Amino acid sequence: MPQGAAATAAPARALVLDTNIVLDWLLFGDPQAQQLQAQIDAALAAPARWQWIATQAMRDELQHVLDYAHLQPRMQYYGRTAAQILARFDAQVTLVAEAEAVPLRCGDPDDQKFIDLAVAHRAALLSKDKQVLRLRKRLARLDVLVARPMGDAILPILLPLEASNP
Repeated sequence: MPQGAAATAAPARALVLDTNIVLDWLLFGDPQAQQLQAQIDAALAAPARWQWIATQAMRDELQHVLDYAHLQPRMQYYGRTAAQILARFDAQVTLVAEAEAVPLRCGDPDDQKFIDLAVAHRAALLSKDKQVLRLRKRLARLDVLVARPMGDAILPILLPLEASNP
C-alpha cells in the first residue's frame, strides 16, 4: 500500500443489526437464515467497508433473549448454546457508547436503541421489524440505510459488485 493511502481511504461504514437479525444470523439454520449468514459474513469480511457496531445494552438484550424458554429447543436442535452465540457476537462486534436519543421515534420502544445508534453513526441498519421498516424513508434522509435482509438484496447493497469497480 502506498504511503498515505490509509489516510485517504474512506472509513468503514457502520452496520447495525437488530436482535432478531442477530438470532437469524447466529442461531437459526433455515435456508433464508443461511443466505443471511453468508451475506453478513461477506460484508464483515470487508472490514475496510463495514464494521458491525452495537452497544452493551444490545448485547444484554441478546443475552436476555437467548434465555427465553421457547428458544432452548431451537438452540439444542441447531447444536448451539447461548455462550457460543455470545462468543461469536463478542468476536465480531465493536462495542460503542450508547447513542443519544433522536427525535425520530419508533413505534416499538425496544427498537429505539437500534435507530438511535444507526443515526448517530450514519449506519446501515438491518431489520425485519415492521416498526423500523416504516421509518425507512425518514431514516434515509438522515443517511441511514434500512434494509430487510431477506426481502431486499442486501449483498449488492452491502458489497457493491466488484465488476463495477474497474
